[in-house]
Amino acid sequence: MFIDLAKIYVQAGNGGNGCMSFRREKYVPLGGPDGGGGGKGGDIIIKANKRLKTLLDLRRHPHYRAENGKHGQGKKKQGKKGNDKVIMVPCGTMVYKINASSSEKIKEKKELITDLVEDKKEIKLNAGGRGGRGNASFKTAKNVAPHFAEKGASGDKSILKLELKLIADVGLVGYPNAGKSTFLSVVSSAHPKIADYPFTTLFPNLGMVKIGDESFIFADIPGLIEGAHSGIGLGDSFLRHIERTRILLHMVDLSGFQDKSPEEIFKITNKEIKLYSKKLSRKKQIIVANKMDLPQAKKALKAFKKKLPGFKIFPISAVTKEGMEDLLYETGKAVKKIEIPKEEVVPVKYVYEPEFKIEKRTGVFIVYGKKVETLIEMTDITNDEAVGRLQRIFKKMGVEEALKKKGVKDGDGVKIGDYEFIYEE
Repeated sequence: MFIDLAKIYVQAGNGGNGCMSFRREKYVPLGGPDGGGGGKGGDIIIKANKRLKTLLDLRRHPHYRAENGKHGQGKKKQGKKGNDKVIMVPCGTMVYKINASSSEKIKEKKELITDLVEDKKEIKLNAGGRGGRGNASFKTAKNVAPHFAEKGASGDKSILKLELKLIADVGLVGYPNAGKSTFLSVVSSAHPKIADYPFTTLFPNLGMVKIGDESFIFADIPGLIEGAHSGIGLGDSFLRHIERTRILLHMVDLSGFQDKSPEEIFKITNKEIKLYSKKLSRKKQIIVANKMDLPQAKKALKAFKKKLPGFKIFPISAVTKEGMEDLLYETGKAVKKIEIPKEEVVPVKYVYEPEFKIEKRTGVFIVYGKKVETLIEMTDITNDEAVGRLQRIFKKMGVEEALKKKGVKDGDGVKIGDYEFIYEE
């Protein structure tokens, strides 16, 4: 089954806890602290694989988590790093990060992270949590026997939306039953479903077409009808798959469709393409008048050319192969002149964020920020020595002074991360 959209939930591995341990050996008095640090959690990596053609597996299994880091041990043994979780996707997959609190408004909140076009290209999206340090790391001249160790930090979490855009040189567009699938089956070894009713093609098909000494990839998408850009029919769901193509073959059925003439169909299709994407509408088009084997086709071709003066039109019959050689020659020549569209470059954003911010809500002072929340998460709150160290760090960071400026008083509640404290001067 061809699936080109998927939403997945990913979480990097948590860091391992540091170890609190002291060296105890016979004839070694005052051995000192020897607790090792925990290992870093595994990362989440998205990697392109040219052998994959669909996002079906990701749709079926949307949850992914990297391995946690191992805990530290005595004798200064460092915990093992957690294994990374590598998620394979087809080449041409665009990765968006969406706001977890706005899953119902994915379109408004998605942010492009990367465009994986090349095979084996990969990106690290979520970093694993840092491993906690063992008590051996906190030994100083003033504190030669620290009785605390850090806990491991949590790995990053995120919700990702994946959109697959097929990579092809030529895109086949047109109204339903224009003969695109029949054309693709004749010029390539592809076997799309062919039948005499609208919307026979339900998902894109790719075919390798040899023109002279070179081969090009053709992409056939479901037919476009009026209103396709707004979701009517199937075209809107698959127009993205011809955005990477170099040129478009605009195929028109000379017998018309329902009560519409060939020239009306041609104009409606181009209008829908433009409404969907102005960039897509600027691609070079080769106009193909199909089904020349039908009665009255020559008469319809003359009328079609009169309605579209200035356009070069290639009459063909995908059934009898009439005119196919000239069309393929012109297509190959046009494709060579146009460079392969470059992958979408995502600009790197450098956003300065303060170490912490403070807000007062319903009588409680909320201190939040990546650094302060990570510090409190990695602190063993049940250990007085560890809590004392945390308080000293917060004081150096200016948290205490900032709370005073906000008007904190003895007995007020202060919440940091998942913990709430009572402020005392």
